[in-house]
Amino acid sequence: MSEANSPVSATSAKKLIFGSVITDRGVIEAGLVAVAGDRIVYAGRADHFDEPDFGPAEVDLADIVRVPAGHMILPGLVDVHNHGGNGGDFPSGEESSARAAVDFLHRAGTTTLLASMVTAPAEDLIAGIGLYAKMTAEGLLAGIHLEGPFLSHARCGAQNPDYLLDPDLDLTARLIDAGQGSIVTMTYAPELPGSADLVDLLTAHGITPSVGHTDCDTAVAAESLAQAREGLNSAGFDGVSGRPTVTHLFNGMPPMHHRSPGPVAACLRAAKAGRAAVELVADGTHLDPETVRTVFALVGADNVVLVTDSMAAAGLADGRYMLGPSPVTVADGVATLDATGSIAGGTATLLEVVRRTVAAGVKLTDAVHAATAVPAGVLGLTDEIGALRRGLRADALVVDPELGLAHVLRAGVWLN
Repeated sequence: MSEANSPVSATSAKKLIFGSVITDRGVIEAGLVAVAGDRIVYAGRADHFDEPDFGPAEVDLADIVRVPAGHMILPGLVDVHNHGGNGGDFPSGEESSARAAVDFLHRAGTTTLLASMVTAPAEDLIAGIGLYAKMTAEGLLAGIHLEGPFLSHARCGAQNPDYLLDPDLDLTARLIDAGQGSIVTMTYAPELPGSADLVDLLTAHGITPSVGHTDCDTAVAAESLAQAREGLNSAGFDGVSGRPTVTHLFNGMPPMHHRSPGPVAACLRAAKAGRAAVELVADGTHLDPETVRTVFALVGADNVVLVTDSMAAAGLADGRYMLGPSPVTVADGVATLDATGSIAGGTATLLEVVRRTVAAGVKLTDAVHAATAVPAGVLGLTDEIGALRRGLRADALVVDPELGLAHVLRAGVWLN
């Protein structure tokens, strides 16, 4: 038997990890996560561990990790809106940098992620989709998020306005074909002509529509969210969440005003009712901490998805970077588009977003839930990821009391 304080030395296919376990919106003190191969076979109180598939002989051969006092074991994090990191930019479609970005993000604790693309020429989108479909098939990604090209000119943010389009069903069909089933979500502006037909086409293929980069009013947002939900629920696809999402709530849409509530009001109501899930980029730049705390209080953690909206600069120093075809400057950790000064994605990892969410006054268990189980539900993967539970993929983080990263386990393999 090998016993170690540092998981880096743990190489056996059998692992026993002792410590405080955070999962399913609860805390298991004096807990244990038992891993066999790439699966969790037990997660619960250590003194209740009696696993027939992990008997005495297997325990003798297992690597044993005892997490230091004050440290915690979390599920692997899940990011459904991520444009890259460590110098790699998913919208550029460059394979070596994309693979380096995925490796960095996995090691940073985001054990499951979508590759998010931005508005670009059709052929560039198709080429990028082909690459990320291949990486999805390899198990490196959980799929693709298309942020555009059917977005509002008035609320384009860092999207290149030269390539924004009204919904085009023929182009959408080409994108879907290129994805070979790997396109999971698409951000769209529901006020654009043809958006209702776009929603029908997306949901017919099991793709989750996500309202965003929109200048619509409350009624249009509410109607489109209802249509998307009905389409998802009637499509009959296994592994589809059954509810639409909202791309980075508040960002890329008109601010909520007491005489003109805009899409924010409809999105909050839908989330409160469990009929939509709202993304929050809770990195301290995109949203004020009080806004983050208020949304959690209003709609509940079950209906919030923490995301990074990260770009190539995540994990790197200030400097000049690219977001797809657009140059970006990062100063004091804030990325802005050179052409307009608009916020151009995030520079935080998802674990950093969780840490800042907790600092905003959200309970730790709620913040972890919104970065694990809820996005796993958006992906339709709650039977695979998003918690520390028997049968799920063995993805886990060891973090210190300040939520600093110590170690990452992905599919039963220690990455660091």
